[in-house]
Amino acid sequence: MPSPWSRRAFVQVAAAAPLAAAVAGVAAGPVHAAEATATGADFAALRAKWRELMLGTAFNPAAEPFRKLLADLGAAARAQLAGMAPAPGSLWPDLVWADPEPDTDAESYTYSARIVTSCTRLNTMAQAYCQPGTGLTGNAEVRDAVLAGLDHLHAEVYNDRTAPYGNWWSWQIGAAQSLMDTCVLLYDHLTPARIDKLCRAVDHFVPDRVFDSYTGTSTGANRVDLCRAVVLRGIVGENPDKVALASRALAPVFPYVTSGDGFYADGSFIQHRNVPYIGGYGSVLHDGVGRLMALLRGSDWEIGGAGAQLFLDTIDRAIAPFLYNGLMMDNVSSRGISRAGTSDHSRAHPLMATILLVGQGASAEENARWRAMVKGWLRRDYHYPALSNPGLGLTRTSLLQALQDDDSVKAAPEPVEHRLFHHMARVTHRRPGWAASVSMAAKHIAHYEFGNGEHARGYHTGAGWLSWWGDDFGLEQYADAFWPTVDPYRLPGITASRKPLPDGAGGNWGQPCPDVTWVGGTTDGRFGATGQHLKGLMSTMSARKSWFWLDDSVVCLGAGITSADGFSVETTIDNRNLGATGAPALTVDGVVQPSGQGWAGAFEGARWAHIAGHAGYVFPEGTDLGAVREERTGAWRDINVNGPTAPVTRRYLTLFTDHGADPADASYAYVLLPGAGAATTARRAADRGWLKIIANTREQQGVRVPGLGFTAVNFWSPGTQGKITASAPASVLIRENRDGTATVVVSDPARQASALEVVWERRVSAVLSKPPTVASAATGSALRLVFGDLTGQAGAPQKITVRLG
Repeated sequence: MPSPWSRRAFVQVAAAAPLAAAVAGVAAGPVHAAEATATGADFAALRAKWRELMLGTAFNPAAEPFRKLLADLGAAARAQLAGMAPAPGSLWPDLVWADPEPDTDAESYTYSARIVTSCTRLNTMAQAYCQPGTGLTGNAEVRDAVLAGLDHLHAEVYNDRTAPYGNWWSWQIGAAQSLMDTCVLLYDHLTPARIDKLCRAVDHFVPDRVFDSYTGTSTGANRVDLCRAVVLRGIVGENPDKVALASRALAPVFPYVTSGDGFYADGSFIQHRNVPYIGGYGSVLHDGVGRLMALLRGSDWEIGGAGAQLFLDTIDRAIAPFLYNGLMMDNVSSRGISRAGTSDHSRAHPLMATILLVGQGASAEENARWRAMVKGWLRRDYHYPALSNPGLGLTRTSLLQALQDDDSVKAAPEPVEHRLFHHMARVTHRRPGWAASVSMAAKHIAHYEFGNGEHARGYHTGAGWLSWWGDDFGLEQYADAFWPTVDPYRLPGITASRKPLPDGAGGNWGQPCPDVTWVGGTTDGRFGATGQHLKGLMSTMSARKSWFWLDDSVVCLGAGITSADGFSVETTIDNRNLGATGAPALTVDGVVQPSGQGWAGAFEGARWAHIAGHAGYVFPEGTDLGAVREERTGAWRDINVNGPTAPVTRRYLTLFTDHGADPADASYAYVLLPGAGAATTARRAADRGWLKIIANTREQQGVRVPGLGFTAVNFWSPGTQGKITASAPASVLIRENRDGTATVVVSDPARQASALEVVWERRVSAVLSKPPTVASAATGSALRLVFGDLTGQAGAPQKITVRLG
C-alpha cells in the first residue's frame, strides 16, 4: 500500500505535538484524579522500576554477551526505522492491519496480529534509544519516529473508537502491554495528551469488567497478562484505582484449582481447559506474576500473603520438575513445540531468569536453593546454554550472567525423584545421569491442541510418548529440528495406528479427549508405576500401556492392543534424532548392524539392542524387532502456518514393533536403559532373575524386581497377581526396605472407586502411618487395607508405611 506522505514528514509532524499540546492548553498530570494517597513521585518510582525490569541493570555494555546483544538490538531497531513508512492501515508495508472484512476468522487473526507486531517494533526502537551501546542511544530520530508511530497507531486503529477484530488477545494483551511498555520507556517525552489518549485506548480494549469473573479468557496466564496491562496503564496514567484493581484481580490466580485452568496441588498446570501448559502459558504466568511482584514490592499495592506463597511454592511443585539441564520438557509446551526458532532449551531460559527474579521476594532459604538449582542448569546445558541465547534479552541475560559470575553459589545437581502429575496425565522420573517423562491423554486431558494453525501433527503426543535425556548426551534430541522432520506416527514410546490423519485432526481448538478414565499411577517419591488406557485419536485402536520406573531403567509393557482401522499398529520403542550427519552403531543381540542411510532390518525374537551413545534396550520375552535408518525432510511450515518453508533434513534411527494390521490382543515388553553401554545391556538381558513380569494382559500389568524390593501392579480390572489382590481397578506399588519396613502406595487412577480393598500376602506386624482415606488396616499374616470413597482424590496416591514381620 503506497504512503501518501513520507516517513520523515510524518515524524516531523508527530515530534511537533508537544508544542502544539502546550499551545492548546492541555493540562499536565494524571488522566484521572487520584483518590488514593499515591503521589506523582510514587508513580515515577514505579516507572523507574519497570524500566529496570525491561532494560536490565548492573551489566557492563562493553562485555560479552551484552556487547553483542546491544549491537543486535541496535541493528534491529535501525532496520525498523529504515523500513517504517506510515500509511493508512499500516506503519510498515509488510504489516498492514487494516482488515477489509473485520471479523474473527483466520484472516482477521492475521490482521490483528500485525497490530501487535507493529507495537513490538516500536518497543524495540524505544529500547535501542534507551539502552547504551546500541549505536542509537539517545538518537532523536529514533525517539521521534517512535512517538510518531504511537500517534499513528492511535489515530488509525488502537483507539477508543475501534471495534476489535481477529484475536481478542491482540487487543487486550499483546498491543496493550507493548504500548504501555513503550510509554514507560519514553515517558519523559510524552505529552499529557498522548498519555491520556493511549490510556483511554487501553481502557476501551481492557475494560474493568474483564476482571468481573474468573472465567473464559480471563483465567491463568491470560488473567496475569491482563493485570499487567492494566497495572502499567495505571502507572503511565498515574491512576491508583487502576493499579489497585489489577493487583487485586491477581488473587484468583494463586489458589490451587481442582478443575479447569490454573495450578493444582500436585504441581499440574492446565490452560485452555484440558491442555498441560507449564512450558507455555505457565511460563508466561510465572514471568508476569514475578515481574508484577517485583514491581509492586514496597508499594501500597504489594502482592503478598498466603496467595503469594502458594505462587512461590509452584517453582518447586510445578516448574522445576519439568526443567532438566537447561531444557523445558516438550510435553508441557503444546503448540509451542511447533514454532520455528524455538526449542525446549530456549523455552527454559526465560523461566530460569524468572526463578531468579521471583527468588528476590522469597525466603532466604528458597532464594539460595533456587539460585543453586538454576546455576546447575546453566552449567550442564552443553547443547544451547542460556547465556548464548540472543533472544533472551538483556534483563534476563543480566540476571543469569550475575548468577554465573557469583562464585559464592555452588551449582546444585539434579534431584533423584519421581513425580506424578495426576491432574494433567504427566510423569517425570529423575535418576543420576538421566531423566525421563511420559505424556498421556485421558477424558480430562487432550490428545493435543491444534489452534492458530499451530501444532498440525501433534496428534500422537498424548499416546504414551516417552521422552528422555542424559546429563551429558541427548539434550539435542528434540531441540534439533525434531518436530518438522520426525515421523509423527513414530514418536518414542507411543503405540499408534498407521491410519493417516489430517493435519489438525480433531479440529481447530478442538482439543479432542479420549473416552478413557484409567490414566495415572502411583509413586513413593523415588520409583513409580504408571498406566494408560489408550484409545487412538480418530481410530479404533486401543491398548493398555504401563511404565514401571526403576533405579537405572524403565520397564515398558503393552497389552490388549486391538484395532480395526485396516492399518498396521506399531509401538515405537525409540526414535533417536541423529542430527544432520549422525550414524551411531546399532547392535542387536551382539551383532553390529549396517550404518548406511536407508538401511532397514527385521529381527525375530530379539533379546536386546543398543544404540551407541544413547541407550540400551532389553526385551525380556524376546520380540520381533524392526529397525530403520532414514533421512527425513520437512519444513516448519508443515506443522505451523507461521513457519518457514525452507526444507530441513535430519537422520533418525528407529526401533519399533509392528503388531500388524488390525491386531487383536497384541502385546509388547521392553526395558529402556538410558546411557547404558552395550556390555551392560547384554548383561541385563542375560540376567533372567533381575526382572519378573508377573502380568501383561488387558486385565493387569505388573512387575517384580527382587533386588530393589519392588513390586507394582496396575489393575485394569479387579483380580490377583502374585501376592497382591485388588477388589477394584487400582494401581499398587510396594517397596520393601532394608530397615524392616515397607511402603505401600495405592491409587484410583480411574477416579471411580467408591470402595477398594487391597490385600498383600506378606506378614506385617504394624501399620506405622496411613492417610485418612484408609478406613481400616488389618495386619498379621497378610496386610488388608480397606479404603473409603476414593473418587474425590482425583487419582492421587495414598501412601501407607508398615513394619514387616
